[in-house]
Amino acid sequence: MTAAEPLSGVARTALGVARMRAAEQARPDRLFDDPYAQAFVDAAPDTLPRHLPAPGSLPELMAFQAVVRTRFYDDYLLASCGEGGRRQVVLLAAGLDTRAYRLPWPDGVRLYEVDLPEIFAFKEGLLAGVHAAPSCTRFVCPADLRGDWPRGLIEAGFSPDEPTVWLLEGLLIYLDAARAAALLTTVGVLSAPGSRLSAESGDNVGWLREKAREVPTLARAASLWKGGLGDGTAGWLERHGWRTEPHTLAAVAGSYGRPAPDGVRSGFLTATWAPD
Repeated sequence: MTAAEPLSGVARTALGVARMRAAEQARPDRLFDDPYAQAFVDAAPDTLPRHLPAPGSLPELMAFQAVVRTRFYDDYLLASCGEGGRRQVVLLAAGLDTRAYRLPWPDGVRLYEVDLPEIFAFKEGLLAGVHAAPSCTRFVCPADLRGDWPRGLIEAGFSPDEPTVWLLEGLLIYLDAARAAALLTTVGVLSAPGSRLSAESGDNVGWLREKAREVPTLARAASLWKGGLGDGTAGWLERHGWRTEPHTLAAVAGSYGRPAPDGVRSGFLTATWAPD
């Protein structure tokens, strides 16, 4: 896939996130390194708005959240693999994520990326073009998360009998409540005791959807948001075998020395699979 064949729909939003990571990479005080994000942006120059978000705008708040969550999930993944010998990682709706290449994984980590075939058609050639080499054993599993995605995962070597580190970054908001619950139920079925999961907390999703519809540059993305489980995300997980821990965006950002601007309302959760 080339610039003449841009990503569309939900897949297109992955380019927006890549642009935010590329902008962070250019900062001297960046919270993470992603030397590959700019290659994705350069490959689709007509797909994204020409200008970065204005200071104090909702797009800037969302960019701030995307940057902080990138660092937060980086730390979560590495810590989860460093504890208890977990060596199986699954990124659901991986998008243009490059953690397989840019993080210092412990020996023996097997990382599975699950996303739409068109994402990988765009992504793989670009990574090869910049001679990116993974620092773990990486598996690509093209699949629609509305279908039988576990089959491809298991065929690639995933073992439901081993503790897994799951990441659902920027995913649940694109699902309605029923689909979000079904996806998380499947994740539970595939999780051995000691597995871990992280995602956005779902707090204030309704507020975000309403505000985003009023911003021209966000209206297209906002039209794709279904809300997931919203404020009930942690409660649902607790009722279905997960022990959860909340992490507010403001507290996480502050711990990185990057104070959150006014208006930030979201956060993240981490969870450990421990069914009765």
